[in-house]
Amino acid sequence: MDLSAIPLLSITTFLPILGAIFLLLLRPEKTKTAYAIGITTTALTLLSAILIWVRGIGPGISQVEEFSWIPSIDIAYRLGVDGISYPLVLLTAVLFLTSLIFSSKIKDNANIFIELVLLLETACLGVFLSLDLFLFYVFFEITLVGMYFIIAKWGHEHRRKAALTFFIYTLVGSLFLLLAFLGLYLFSSPNTFDMQQLIANPQITGMAATLTFWGLFIAFAIKTPLFPFHTWLPLAHTEAPAAGSAILAGVLLKLGTYGFIRFPLQMTPDAFREFAPYIIVIAVITALYGAFVALAQTDIKRMVAYTSVNHMGYLVFGVAIAAATTTASGMIALDGAVLQMISHGVVTGVLFLLVGALQDRTKTRDMDQMSGLLRAYPLLSGMFIVAAFASLGLPGLAHFPAEFQIFLGGFDVYPVAVGFIIIGLPLTTALYLRAIQKVFLGTLPKAYTPQPDLDRRELWAIVPLIAATVIIGVYPDSLLSIIHATTKLFGL
Repeated sequence: MDLSAIPLLSITTFLPILGAIFLLLLRPEKTKTAYAIGITTTALTLLSAILIWVRGIGPGISQVEEFSWIPSIDIAYRLGVDGISYPLVLLTAVLFLTSLIFSSKIKDNANIFIELVLLLETACLGVFLSLDLFLFYVFFEITLVGMYFIIAKWGHEHRRKAALTFFIYTLVGSLFLLLAFLGLYLFSSPNTFDMQQLIANPQITGMAATLTFWGLFIAFAIKTPLFPFHTWLPLAHTEAPAAGSAILAGVLLKLGTYGFIRFPLQMTPDAFREFAPYIIVIAVITALYGAFVALAQTDIKRMVAYTSVNHMGYLVFGVAIAAATTTASGMIALDGAVLQMISHGVVTGVLFLLVGALQDRTKTRDMDQMSGLLRAYPLLSGMFIVAAFASLGLPGLAHFPAEFQIFLGGFDVYPVAVGFIIIGLPLTTALYLRAIQKVFLGTLPKAYTPQPDLDRRELWAIVPLIAATVIIGVYPDSLLSIIHATTKLFGL
């Protein structure tokens, strides 16, 4: 089968929204029918994403699809893929499919929920595949709409406050992003929104580069999020439904970290190199702050949320190391940072699904009110323990090869910073071991009425993510070979 003439990037991007439109027009009365349409759409999107890999991922940007949109200012519909964006496309397709399967217990306005999830998937895929600043910004903004309504309608007790906080923070970040994009356009010669040209020939220097860099940094620091812009994240995670939290942690945070690599690292490299020491300090503070605050939590979902802050600190640390040096150490750290994006998406995504399953059964997130659940739910407990060990960086599971490369690359350039940031590792180990001891070990209360263990729906959602956690940990080259083929072109 000849795939070269098929616009696979456009098909992958817009399949979810086409499924949402079909669902909107059909308006099935049975929720089973609605979920069947939604799950089939996300499964086809995953298949289309796999075909992109079958067709071949080049080291540079490849499979470009382009046509003029607003020619007077050189805005075009441009999509393309490389070794940085493709793993994120695959992660997005997998997480949306598994999250929608997990969410099929939601009956209240199920049609609208599925439509919003599909809209959000198209927006996220569009961000990762866009090669035009204007198109990127459009998709970036649409992600706010989908997640806002998912949290506000299907979240928990303080869902409206969480949704509004999320929207305001990220909208402010979007304003900085818009100003930075205008700077990239106006300061380029000739003026262009074409990301390929801006990457191939980064021309901005002096004060213009400084202002553009900090606009990009603030926008993506809020989205990632980094300290002190992180305060929206724990509230949003805690109040969102389980699948919303999985998508938020697994995909939406990666819009920020992907942005750090695609824009300041590639389009304002000199400014990033100048300010890299400051970004490294912010990343270290973020990692340690996230770990210390997570250790103090009794709400298990809030604890997992703060570990996301911790891991985002590691990730941005790796990107900043890559910006700070032109040695091989920078490439090692950058490879680790990109791999960390994927591993964090998988591991934290499955942790939020498992916490959701735990909350459904115990009607609480307070670890002090749980005990001995290993006896009641051996499957759920076993999978949570595997995911927790992955999150704390156990060798053989997903986070270890990513974090090892980040710290290895950083040690050659900023050994003191590495000495501080790795303090987060024993803290993360302590908080997860404490959680396992409190929640799953000990004596099951006599008055406790056990519910069924993980059902078939939950297993279909969770088992593939657990399998991916092990595969990435045991065979990281399955992703690193694609990633490194692109990062070696960065000139680090």
